[in-house]
Amino acid sequence: MSSAQVGLLLYGAWQTILLTLGGMALAIVLAFLVGLARVSNSKILRAIGFVYVEIFRGAAVLVLAFWFVYALPSLGWQLDPTFAGILALGLNMGAYSGEVVRGAIQAVPPAQIEASIALNFTASQRMRRVVLPQAVAAMIPSFGNNVIEQLKATAVVAVVSIPELTFNGQLIWSGNGRAAAIFGGLLIGYGLMALIFMVLVRLLERKVAAATGRTPSPGMWKRMVARA
Repeated sequence: MSSAQVGLLLYGAWQTILLTLGGMALAIVLAFLVGLARVSNSKILRAIGFVYVEIFRGAAVLVLAFWFVYALPSLGWQLDPTFAGILALGLNMGAYSGEVVRGAIQAVPPAQIEASIALNFTASQRMRRVVLPQAVAAMIPSFGNNVIEQLKATAVVAVVSIPELTFNGQLIWSGNGRAAAIFGGLLIGYGLMALIFMVLVRLLERKVAAATGRTPSPGMWKRMVARA
């Protein structure tokens, strides 16, 4: 494989990471908005959240990507292909992640909410100080799975000529025909990226768990030993 082909694959890997992180960042923002709307006391907000989840959870990423890349220009809106891919991935994953947020919030023990009411916390204070800190710690493992799903979904947007890893791999394959070597390399590349993302998620999970008191942090163990 020539240096130009290696460079093409590395650029595709960078584009894949950009699509994954950009799509997931959008998905998390949408997830919190939708998740909070789904548990709101307002019927209108609950209805908006429900409609969003049902529409974009059922919409295929490929169809969304085609819409943003090819349909919108006919309506006078031209989007950068990479941004269009991020938008398609984020809107789809935001619907799934919104259900993660809703479930985590509803899983907070009612006794703690009742205790915060007894302490005269307002609704916003209860959500900010009691519910969300515990809910976020419970969300992280599911968000980690969603990151991997987002990474794999980036291969879908190759169809709309976004130069991510799969698209560039297909370009190289069409030039030399070495399918086993090219697509074997792609499998390894996606596996390595997934492994890196999962390690980062595990580190984040431990830090959040330690910050919320779910597990002792290494510093806490050292202080306990010093006191003994």
